[in-house]
Amino acid sequence: MNNEINYKNNPLHGLSLKKLLIELVDHYGFEILFAYINLNCFKTNPSIAACVKFLKKTDWACEKVESFYLYEYKNLPKASSEQFLLPPRDRIIPEDQAPAKPTELSLDDAQRLREKRAKKSAAYDQGAEHHRPSSGKRYGGQRVLDPDSQDSNRSRKGEHESLDSSVSSSEGVVDPWANARKRLKRD
Repeated sequence: MNNEINYKNNPLHGLSLKKLLIELVDHYGFEILFAYINLNCFKTNPSIAACVKFLKKTDWACEKVESFYLYEYKNLPKASSEQFLLPPRDRIIPEDQAPAKPTELSLDDAQRLREKRAKKSAAYDQGAEHHRPSSGKRYGGQRVLDPDSQDSNRSRKGEHESLDSSVSSSEGVVDPWANARKRLKRD
């Protein structure tokens, strides 16, 4: 019985990040890559070397580019829910799935996709508001009063003291540097 996992069917097997980027840039260009993947390394002074440097430092961005490579450029079917949880390089591609022609992408399609995601995000946020307490917002696990909320009649001073001096009392927003500024003023 063979217990070895065959990663060789994965198009990322043995492919360096630099070669992957060269293939993507040659086919799509930096502008389309930025439109679909939304990483600034594809927009601000784009170059292969700069992108490789950034992607090697940032795992989440590298996984985003590798997923784009697998499912847009190599046009493989989407990963199963179990495989989706794994990084793209560790995913097992079934033997019967083979890379196809790259997906044709355009800036117009990218704009439509971005608008669709924005609508979905707004709908999600709107639905989530029903589950949030109406008296305030949470920033970093701390509750901050919203001036327009029903609980704004409470003593703001008492509320802000409970936030461990990390909230600016005039604005009602969390300031993580408030304690550091107070220490600097004392010194």
